[in-house]
Amino acid sequence: MRRADSAGSAAVRQPAAAAPPPLSALRGLWPFLRPYRAQLLLAFVLLSVASATILVVPLAFRDLIDSGFGDGVANGAGLLGAHTLDGHFIALFGLAGFWALTVAARFYTVSWVGERVTADLRSAVYARVLGQSPQFFETLQTGEVLSRLSGDTTLVQTVVGSSLSMGLRSLFQSVGGMVMLALTSFQLFALNLGLMVLLTLPILAIGRRVRRLSRESQDRIADASALAGEILNAMPTVQAFTQEAAEARRFAERSETGFRTAIRRTRVRALLTVLVITAVMGSILFVLWVGAQQVRAGSLSGGELAAFVLYAALVAGGVGTLAEVWGDIMRAGGASERLLELLHAAPAIREAARPQAAVAADQAALRFEAVSFAYPARPAQRALDDIDLDIAPGERVALVGPSGAGKTTLFQLLLRYYDVSAGRILINGQDVRELALHELRGEIAIVPQDAVIFSASALENIRYGRPAASDEEVFAAARAAAADEFIARLPEGYGTFLGERGTRLSGGQRQRIAIARAILKRARVLLLDEATSALDAESEILVQRGLAAAMQGRTTLIIAHRLATVQQVDRIVVMEQGRIVETGTPADLRARGGLYARLAALQLDL
Repeated sequence: MRRADSAGSAAVRQPAAAAPPPLSALRGLWPFLRPYRAQLLLAFVLLSVASATILVVPLAFRDLIDSGFGDGVANGAGLLGAHTLDGHFIALFGLAGFWALTVAARFYTVSWVGERVTADLRSAVYARVLGQSPQFFETLQTGEVLSRLSGDTTLVQTVVGSSLSMGLRSLFQSVGGMVMLALTSFQLFALNLGLMVLLTLPILAIGRRVRRLSRESQDRIADASALAGEILNAMPTVQAFTQEAAEARRFAERSETGFRTAIRRTRVRALLTVLVITAVMGSILFVLWVGAQQVRAGSLSGGELAAFVLYAALVAGGVGTLAEVWGDIMRAGGASERLLELLHAAPAIREAARPQAAVAADQAALRFEAVSFAYPARPAQRALDDIDLDIAPGERVALVGPSGAGKTTLFQLLLRYYDVSAGRILINGQDVRELALHELRGEIAIVPQDAVIFSASALENIRYGRPAASDEEVFAAARAAAADEFIARLPEGYGTFLGERGTRLSGGQRQRIAIARAILKRARVLLLDEATSALDAESEILVQRGLAAAMQGRTTLIIAHRLATVQQVDRIVVMEQGRIVETGTPADLRARGGLYARLAALQLDL
């Protein structure tokens, strides 16, 4: 069982200290926002109108108070053109209703954009991950990918669909309120602004600390998710070795680490919040005290002071909201970094700038030409060493040898999960690196040793090999793989849901579904990696018959540890320590007395 890398996912995770500022990270979301410029413009207009509307309200209260709540306004009609007390309140209600409509419309628009962008981002990241080679997943656990697709995209959605709009609204409200404060009483405004400037530096310093802790918190959550995904996929093994309690403790330790990190972030955010609110409110109260002295002295009217109070409250509320939103933006900045790391991760396997079209031929000829290869995780150890092998069109070749000889590696190189370190692999004379990946892999069908069953019906699992296949073609492939017999006994036949990872099937049944899928694909090259390893003797006989039919007209490579299953092939290639040590028919190899003869003596009792 693979343990989580304590250093995190080195392939895509960067040190927190080197991370760009949060707004720089969020700037990478612009390609996803660009298609919805019209909606963003509408939201901005609604935001501006709503902010302007709320800034008019204190002026209306100023006129109302200065009129002495009488039957008319002291100096003319006033801001709202109302001469009576009732008229003032009706106008104020109209302002409130209009403000509510613009706020609701803005909320709907930005929420729509947030949900749309999040869905697009999640799909783009997932599609990018699907295009990565197996090398990518040597350093990144699938649980962490799922954490980024769920938790991190949710944070981004919160900012794009809510927090960013709230932040802009609060910014407009604060800036507009400051302007109106200056117009109402410049002396009080200047005093208030000077106090605010003094508070900026400590707030910014604490904000940077919050962002670093936010990124660390997201990484710890991802570590816990990765561990949970690994263990849940290995539950039979965990239970068989009675490790439930140990794994529960291990997950609890990861969760506790995440909790401690989150609490550190929350503690600093709480400190930032209390500092902002206390400082802002203290400054405003001090300024209001000065204003009250001016009203007493007659240099400021009661209505102007009331308007100043309301504008000060708007500014204070806006600044307080900005402090909270800034914390969300910093968390989303860390989440965006993690998502964009996945989105911008370059695949290790790249297609040629101008891929060649595959040669049209009924069958495929394969050639491994001086092929050497070392896995990226073990660059000093060659998995294959100077392999030369020609396979004629339609030939059936078995690869045998001890574990670690390089048999599966040949399959992986042929499918371009990895690229050769030296040499070439040719299909019908074309280097596989010059073909489009989709076209190359479309030429190859594979039956892996560990059959993969999707959470779908039996029909759809087999049809995965060729989605355009008809039902009759699916049934024919199932019969060839000896799967039709057990599928017919399922509660709903081919429409039966097979459960996650095929939990409702035995190992042999899952393998027959995988064989049927490969048969249905009708590829020119067939790869069988211990395809009958999970079958009982009776089923193996049936499947061998189906595979024999499937191999007709196809170039076939078979990996086999059980030599009894490859006695009818055209040629056997014996591998050891990444090299080809023998090749020939079963009878020839037994007569030579080499490695194959020793293996055959052990297995076949010859």
